[in-house]
Amino acid sequence: MNTAINKPKPKTPHLGIVLAGLLLGILMASMDNTIVATAMGNIVAELGGMDQFVWVTSAYLVAEMAGMPIFGKLSDMYGRKRFFVFGIIVFMGGSALCGTADTITQLAIYRAIQGIGGGALVPIAFSIMFDAVPVEMRGKLGGAFGAVFGLSSIFGPLLGAYITDHIAWEWVFYINLPLGVIAFIMVVGFYKESVEHSRQPIDWLGAGTLLGAVVSLMFALELGGKKYAWDSWVILTLFGAFAVLTVLFLWAETRAKEPIISFDLFRKRLYATSVLTALFSGAAFIVASVYIPIFIQGVLGGSATNSGLVLLPMMLGSVVTASTAGFLMAKLRYRTLMLPTLALLVVGTALVTTLSPDSTRLLVTLYMILIGLGIGASFSVLSTAAIHGLTAQQRGAASATMNFVRSLGMTIGITVFGILQSHYFSAKLAELFAGNPGGGSSAGGLDFGDPHALLSPETRAQIPPEVLGNITDGLSYSIVHTFAWAILPAALALAAASLMGREKMDPAAGGEVSSGH
Repeated sequence: MNTAINKPKPKTPHLGIVLAGLLLGILMASMDNTIVATAMGNIVAELGGMDQFVWVTSAYLVAEMAGMPIFGKLSDMYGRKRFFVFGIIVFMGGSALCGTADTITQLAIYRAIQGIGGGALVPIAFSIMFDAVPVEMRGKLGGAFGAVFGLSSIFGPLLGAYITDHIAWEWVFYINLPLGVIAFIMVVGFYKESVEHSRQPIDWLGAGTLLGAVVSLMFALELGGKKYAWDSWVILTLFGAFAVLTVLFLWAETRAKEPIISFDLFRKRLYATSVLTALFSGAAFIVASVYIPIFIQGVLGGSATNSGLVLLPMMLGSVVTASTAGFLMAKLRYRTLMLPTLALLVVGTALVTTLSPDSTRLLVTLYMILIGLGIGASFSVLSTAAIHGLTAQQRGAASATMNFVRSLGMTIGITVFGILQSHYFSAKLAELFAGNPGGGSSAGGLDFGDPHALLSPETRAQIPPEVLGNITDGLSYSIVHTFAWAILPAALALAAASLMGREKMDPAAGGEVSSGH
């Protein structure tokens, strides 16, 4: 390799300030999913477009996911600081635009801009941390960085719920602006990069085909069965484009001098199993994050604040296991930490399939705690396991690829499970209103086939009780059956973790090898 990277210095001046800036960047990017989830009911009630609401989440995840491996590789080649700062600026710009959206389509587009910034923030923050801190501190800091994902999910629901109920939903996006300014000052003013880089050819073919493949797949999944039939030429063309671009991407990566995703990394058993675990656990977790608030508001009739408070125990559980696993990484094997927690994820996901309109808030809360405990360790352990034993010049790409695959699981998960939920909901409504002489799932000029009617307390009050009961039964049925399918990726995550091997974090495997070739 032509990139020359020096061994990181044992101590970095103003390390505490730099780490605070990095943590704030991760907090913003990861909080943005949960803060929007709890506000989504109010956003959809105002902007409409319940059939497109999944894209508000998917657009962010798609853009973030596509950017991660690209920015990770570029940070290895040209320096981490400049791309982290770029991510902050783009993320703040996207946040400002989101607050001005007048339609659900505009909001989805602006969320994609946010996602581009987020794609630079998360993986590069982990890479800077591993570059800047001594080996003996990495376990504790890895746990802290992983816990931020849980903390962001605590602050996200609470902030999103409070802002939505008491101010306006636009401010769930504007809140990122002051946080971004603080993170920008901390990193730009105090981080002095200790790594030297030299110019390398950029894998433009790999980057372009990767982005095209991801976008083609997401559009095919989102539009299929809705605007276009699954066997229509539009959907078949999108799936064909995905297949062709994927093949081109794989070919390009085997030819590129500096590939966006290095397949050599996947020859390492620990890396490959860590990535697979992240893929499947991300798919299972995103379902709970998105559909529990919808269940609370649409089925149980709660406000955005109540749905946020129901998510709070899940996120507290994730903080507990993320932090605990971070402290234990130097003592226990990665596999030993992952297996019991992922088993809890499987159990928690199975239990939420028993929910019904008669379920109590306490029962929902208990199930959420189990899911939170089950997902938390993956935030800290997998990020560290993925770069176990790697040299400094490999960490950016390795960390970014792992986060890319986790986001891939979340993106495909929310799209596929969104299709399933919509199908179950429509089918159940057709069954419930089959004998309705008033015209199916509508009465009084209101379309009860659109669940956003259930997310607005004002509209719920106008729906006749017997009709509202049928619709909430349908929504509950659809969400519960969607959770039943989510058991599959949770179980696959557990299976992948069982193959992780016997490694654990220690200074000898800290990746302190330096290469100047």
